[in-house]
Amino acid sequence: MKFKVFESSEKNVWKYVFEKEDAIMESVLYRYDSFYDRTVICCSVMSGCPVGCKFCGTGCKFVRNLTSEEIIEQVDTIFKDKDIIKDINEKCKKLQIMFMSMGEPMLNWEEVEKAIIELNKKYNNAQLLLSTIAVNDDEVFRNMINISKDIEKVGLQFSIHKSNDMERNKLIPYENKMPLQKIRDAGIMWWKETGRKPFLNYCIDGTNNKEIDFNNLTKLFSPMIFNFTFSVVCSSNENMKDAGFKNLDIIKEFQNKFLELGYNVRMFNPAGQDDIGGGCGQLWYVQEWLKNMKIEH
Repeated sequence: MKFKVFESSEKNVWKYVFEKEDAIMESVLYRYDSFYDRTVICCSVMSGCPVGCKFCGTGCKFVRNLTSEEIIEQVDTIFKDKDIIKDINEKCKKLQIMFMSMGEPMLNWEEVEKAIIELNKKYNNAQLLLSTIAVNDDEVFRNMINISKDIEKVGLQFSIHKSNDMERNKLIPYENKMPLQKIRDAGIMWWKETGRKPFLNYCIDGTNNKEIDFNNLTKLFSPMIFNFTFSVVCSSNENMKDAGFKNLDIIKEFQNKFLELGYNVRMFNPAGQDDIGGGCGQLWYVQEWLKNMKIEH
């Protein structure tokens, strides 16, 4: 595949845009301290996406599902391009491949599952992390549990972003998704069968960090079972660095409340790291390609 690379000003985030005649896809490479301390690749599972998240530049602009070969090729190409990390699988202390750039894994599950199996063979040191809005498909979720039991490197994250279903439906208008209570039940099931805690991805936009949100979330999701990831929500024309500077303090304040109750919490801090739009669907090049190809809702 042809590809372009966009590098952050601090030279620790790289956006890869892969282009074919009938599709475009993107991946992001993150380096934390050194490649051998922690390396993260976020790769696409679709070209565009039909889910329609309001903060995503590719939402509701769906081209097609990617094949497992196209998913794997993104990872392979990045490792080949960065020749200094050719031995990354053997030497990296924390290697993570995340299915969370463009596309919803549960809506392309057959190909994603093939990619997980092959990537686990190629990079057996890598954690393989699925991020999903939780499509309401019991058969696919059962298959996710099964592969998570077979491959202990598989991790699961639910993207929720709001503390009640009404507000979540506005932000993520895709109709066939699990309500929050079913996400709780699905997470408990995954935890019981794999022995690993799922994460809840909660992007803060300044309106969903109130006391009522804290109460809703802590009543529904137990710290014995669920971890939280807190980060920022970006508009389709705002990069992660800008959003991070504006929202970092309120994220810290909100996450500290969860820490006090014993939750395992991680925070994605883009400030000073990412000025190229590392969030899903943020890069202008992808949006322009979709616009020029007249890919609409």
